Order: sequence, then structure tokens, then C-alpha cells
Amino acid sequence: MLQRQLPAMKFYIHEVNNMDISRILNTKRVLLDMKATTKAEVIEELTDLLQKDGAISCRETFIQDVWQRESEGSTGFENHIAIPHGKSSAVLNTTLAIGRTHQDIAWETLDGSQVRCIILFAVRLEDQNTTHIRLLSQVAGALADDDIIAQLLEETSPQKIIDLFSQYAESDVY
Repeated sequence: MLQRQLPAMKFYIHEVNNMDISRILNTKRVLLDMKATTKAEVIEELTDLLQKDGAISCRETFIQDVWQRESEGSTGFENHIAIPHGKSSAVLNTTLAIGRTHQDIAWETLDGSQVRCIILFAVRLEDQNTTHIRLLSQVAGALADDDIIAQLLEETSPQKIIDLFSQYAESDVY
């Protein structure tokens, strides 16, 4: 019986290791002219994108789960970037929503900078130890590149924002 399960497990690991961010992120989930002026408004506005595009089933539950994670420690990164996330039963498909504000948002960051670009992770509970880790790794790899950060803060095309992250897809391990 174990032998029969192994090929399926190997396929699953292969799929997780070779995450193509463009398969879980689309231009409907990228908003480069957010109206938000506070951290709460940012989370709500990006959550609305996810709900409108069918990625979450319950706005309130997801927002509550994002705030639960924020209470455990800030998700502010550096260089004007924040990466809040919610691991939630309200998430139908693990995905991202990316937003950029016109003004700086107060957010606790590693370098004390205000935030203008927010990458909201929406993670199904079943994916919290697999897909979430791979996705976070891919995004972190992109955010380690100063050129990528500069483009995130200036690019006007949602598709080009997605392409920035797609180039950091993990290589095939099999």
C-alpha cells in the first residue's frame, strides 16, 4: 500500500517545489492604486480583491485570521514592504494579493520604514506547512533583490508585477 502512495506524494512534492506564482496570482489580485491610508484599510482593501475574485469564502473570517497573525508579530518587512498573511478556513485557494498605496502606511517594519507595497498571503489551512512555505520562500527571494523592490514600488502594470515574482520560481528537484 505504501508503494502506491509514494508516486502521488512525489508528484505533490514536485508540484509544491515548482510553484509557478502566475498560477496562483492573477492581475485581478494586483491593485497598484490603493485608496487605503491605514494598515486596517490595506488589509480590508486587499481582502476585498480576494473575495471579489473568489479566493476566499468569508471576508470577516479571513480578516480576523490576518489580525490574529499580526498579533503574534508584525509582518512588516523592509524597504517599504509588508507581507501580512492569513492562514484561514475562509481561504478557498492559496494565493496572494498585491497592493501599492499612494502614501506611506504606518507599519512595524524591520528597518523602521513606512509601507507602500503590501503582499497579502491567503493560505488554506491544508497548505500552511507546504505551499505556504514554498510561496513565502519564493517571495522572500524576490524581495532580497534591490532591483525587484525598486520595480515593485514603481511598476504600473499588474502583469509585470506578477512577472517579477515568477522569475524566482524554484527549480525542479526531481
